[in-house]
Amino acid sequence: MKVSDILRSKGADVATIGSSATLAEAAQVLSVRKIGALVVSDDGATIAGIISERDIVGQLAEQGATALGTQVLTAMTAEVHTCGCDDHIEDLMRRMTDHRIRHLPVTDDGALVGVVSIGDVVKRRVGELETVANQLTDYIQTGR
Repeated sequence: MKVSDILRSKGADVATIGSSATLAEAAQVLSVRKIGALVVSDDGATIAGIISERDIVGQLAEQGATALGTQVLTAMTAEVHTCGCDDHIEDLMRRMTDHRIRHLPVTDDGALVGVVSIGDVVKRRVGELETVANQLTDYIQTGR
């Protein structure tokens, strides 16, 4: 199973925010869209960073409520791990675990084309395992 399979079923919509937006604006977008991270991009195609709920909470813990007025640029993770459409889900699981990340932007020729979350990966993997279990059960019951 590949990243392209996940994007085909979930869609390639990517929630982005500009680097000059405030943390309050980022928190609002995260809340409205019910997601855990935004790709920071000033043009919608180039990845400048990623900002997650965890990043915002960290800034609030350090600075208090005044952190909400600071720019996303100051709190984002600038070193972003990405994946490609042809990457295998097993590789994503390993990468997400090794780097303790929950979101991987998907790029194609350097351009942003989607985002895969740990939830997307788990959902797909559980679906695969359910299919195998059903096939085994069918085989045991019918002998075919």
